[in-house]
Amino acid sequence: MDIDYTVAALMFPAIPLMMTMYSNRFHTLSALIRQIHDQYTFEKKVPPEWENQLHVLNKRTNILKYVMGFAAFGFLFNMSTVLMLYINTLQVARLNFAACCICMIISIFLFLQEIRLSNQALKFHLSDMESMNRDL
Repeated sequence: MDIDYTVAALMFPAIPLMMTMYSNRFHTLSALIRQIHDQYTFEKKVPPEWENQLHVLNKRTNILKYVMGFAAFGFLFNMSTVLMLYINTLQVARLNFAACCICMIISIFLFLQEIRLSNQALKFHLSDMESMNRDL
């Protein structure tokens, strides 16, 4: 397979958009963690399912760290693909582009795992609301 600049250019719009999406997700998660922290620290209010929420939030932050890391490495490999094409080392450019694709695939699979954990956290909230509704 021949590789040229257009092949590497396929990733340029996708990677920054994915990284923006991941960053927004991380920002929302960090705001939630700060909110829970403030509730506990200032109001001494301990939400039900506290242990489960903390466990899931910790997992999600760790997964998002790897999601963003693999996306960043994918971007670096894509940039190095362009550099290797520029200096006319085609075989290295192919390997770099393959590494870019692998990093992005891993990033997407990890992101799917984070979404699954996010749904699990929402189920904790729903079960808490259901138990509060039964108590009324």
